[in-house]
Amino acid sequence: MDADLVKSLRSYDDTAPLERAATIPGPWYTDERIAELERKTVFGRTWQMIGRAAQVAEPGQYLTGEIAGEPIVVTRSNDGVLRAFFNVCRHHAAAVMTEPEGKASVLRCPYHGWTYGLDGVLKGVPEFEGVQCFEREKMGLAPVRVEAWEKFVFVCLDANAPSLSEYLGGMVQRFQPMHLEKLHFAGRRLFELKCNWKVFVDNYLDGGYHVPHLHKGLNSILEYKNYTIENEGRFCLQSSPIDASGGEQMTAQVRQGRALYFWLYPNVMFNWYEGYLDTNLVIPLGIDRMAVIFEFYFADVSAASAARNQQSMDVSERIQDEDHAICESVQRGLSSRAYGAGRLSVRREAGEHLFHRLLAGDLKSAIGKSVAAD
Repeated sequence: MDADLVKSLRSYDDTAPLERAATIPGPWYTDERIAELERKTVFGRTWQMIGRAAQVAEPGQYLTGEIAGEPIVVTRSNDGVLRAFFNVCRHHAAAVMTEPEGKASVLRCPYHGWTYGLDGVLKGVPEFEGVQCFEREKMGLAPVRVEAWEKFVFVCLDANAPSLSEYLGGMVQRFQPMHLEKLHFAGRRLFELKCNWKVFVDNYLDGGYHVPHLHKGLNSILEYKNYTIENEGRFCLQSSPIDASGGEQMTAQVRQGRALYFWLYPNVMFNWYEGYLDTNLVIPLGIDRMAVIFEFYFADVSAASAARNQQSMDVSERIQDEDHAICESVQRGLSSRAYGAGRLSVRREAGEHLFHRLLAGDLKSAIGKSVAAD
């Protein structure tokens, strides 16, 4: 590993308590070498949400996605088992399934017609007579670990990672009172920002620190003084009571109960209010580009509630718009010679501290392996 990169990684003290902690260094948001390490040690080793369980609920259904640069296909095979594979044909490496989701009896590569069962087994090889030393039984799609939890499907590229339930830890129990089985998918929106993915996560995890300054509508209903932050394992829960009685009307009409904001390391958020959930999946697109996919769930998705649900999604989009400019401003500032690292609010930024320590642990794990390889 490059000596300068090792120095950069070691410059962050992930053992410092919150009271003395700094943020991760600015170059971690702007250095392509860090981004490459993240693909391998963060996204390549953690459980990553790839879709909704409803997309692969029935035999024949499939969905596709990309994790840590790897194309993935998830299927529900005829025996009812949920499976996932690298979406790479074993012939000449083309993507076998090219649509985001669908239903099929087999998985057929569009390049040369090699055909696989929903269980990944190679079924058909056109015009391959005379090929010697060809072991068809070893040429199925390469499998990937996959598990479903609540309404979501996760995959993991690391064979040695803990199970999904172990990875989630206390989140499993925390989600039970939310009764997500009563919520129904209603929509999806994608936003692209000109910033590093970690800037977006930092913004989410600042304990509401920025809410009074950037989100006037949301601030009008949250009891900011009673906003709490709890860290556990690989997740953070931020929560606040809601008092909509004197709140901005558009927001107050669609946000009730208590706000629960869950973040799961490294890049997924679950935002819950009474009768409502949205998920935010953060996807790196480059060192200074990212996308976030919002998916919305409501208790009532009937025609009678369509207008209210639309208003709720519009409120989320407005809040997202308010965050766009500041996240992009932060990205520009991270490259400035005037910035090295920041400090953290003990009252507000414990979640961000957890994120930085988990990230540093994963990135620094590559140092030992690099030394051993040398």
